[in-house]
Amino acid sequence: MRHFKRAVALLPLITVSPLAAAESAQAKANGLIEDSNWSLLNRSVFDQRDYRRGASNSGARNAYKPRSERSGKAEEWGYGLMGTLQSGFTQGLIGVGVDAHAYLGMQLDSGGGRAGKARLLSVDNQGHPKTEYSRAGAALKLRMADTVLSYGEQRVKTPVFNASDSRLLPETATGWLLTSNEVDTLKLVAGHFTESADRNASSHNQGMVVNYSNALKGDSFDLAGMVWNPSNAVSASLYTSRYEDTWNQHYLGSTLSHALSDQRSVSLDLNLYRTRDTGKALSGQIDNTTWSLVSRYNHGPHGFSLGWQQVHGDTPFDYVSRGAIFISNAVQLSDFNAPNEKSWQARYDLDMGAYGVPGLNLTALYVRGFDIDGSRVDPRGGYAYLGYSRGGKHWERDLEARYVVQSGKAKGMVFSLRHDEHRGNTAQAELDADQIRVAVEYPLTGGF
Repeated sequence: MRHFKRAVALLPLITVSPLAAAESAQAKANGLIEDSNWSLLNRSVFDQRDYRRGASNSGARNAYKPRSERSGKAEEWGYGLMGTLQSGFTQGLIGVGVDAHAYLGMQLDSGGGRAGKARLLSVDNQGHPKTEYSRAGAALKLRMADTVLSYGEQRVKTPVFNASDSRLLPETATGWLLTSNEVDTLKLVAGHFTESADRNASSHNQGMVVNYSNALKGDSFDLAGMVWNPSNAVSASLYTSRYEDTWNQHYLGSTLSHALSDQRSVSLDLNLYRTRDTGKALSGQIDNTTWSLVSRYNHGPHGFSLGWQQVHGDTPFDYVSRGAIFISNAVQLSDFNAPNEKSWQARYDLDMGAYGVPGLNLTALYVRGFDIDGSRVDPRGGYAYLGYSRGGKHWERDLEARYVVQSGKAKGMVFSLRHDEHRGNTAQAELDADQIRVAVEYPLTGGF
């Protein structure tokens, strides 16, 4: 609570000119109800992972049935319903509002021997997928001029702490978040969080979600950052964060784009993370720098990308929350983030609207990783169990077709079909698998 009081105390310190105040978002507030909106998202996801060359679902850290009873296949099918309400703000110098959400997940098919890796469904104490699971939450929000402070359960979007929405239901986090847009081209962000509910969680009291470390968890996560957008062609962001008694992590990101003509453009994306252990070093000794650089060339409906990613350090690049990994080669089945790993990416995108099928997009992606060396990982840390050694290498191929309905009563409905394939040697930690994933989404939105 002291962090919340400290953030509230910052609001009066924000000074704006009378002209800026007159043009601020809060000055334009119409009221709590008048500016409210709601959304309802229906989603169905089928995820099948067929493990190959001796690999099986027993290798999944979050698989639930006894290893002797698990098969070489992970398979889950579920339906998710996500309701969201975003209120407006009351009028006055400081506006008050509330954001609320309610999520429901239902099992359509799976079993204790097939559940685990996909993390679509919640499971009971015996390790079997629940017939249904749900959770709900809300956040109080205050706005002064163009600065908003929210406190409660919410979805956060930053490169160092980011709520993933890549399964059936989205992640949420509990804490406070301060976002300021007082300068047109500059956004400032600060936050403090004490919980992060995983995508298949049915409760809010499981502490922080960490992707790779199996060590004791830190109790809180702090972040601060800025995003600079001087033009549509240039953006840059800088963040610093602290995962209590585990690591300090910093992030630098930048995007440059340039139009060569009406039909041609080029862009360059940089993402860089720097992580060092801190405090009690719960996950062990960490000294890691991970970065990626991707160049893209677009010509009409065609998009071509080439990228390079590299990990400098004897531990894998790790992160809190499922979506806080903005490096380019973090794809479907692997993040290509093993100790000392190098990897390259080739990608092709095709917009079929140019060929008479608007709304249909096709993607083909290939990533190859090599030079993995985890032989010097801290034996007492949170990554020794992964079993890295020298000479690790692997590759992944992803194919996707995605269609968005363009008109009619089903406008906005999304269909996606994906096939992913991963293969590697035993010196790296990922399993050999073929994945088929089918997803359907139907959104409904409205106001009051």
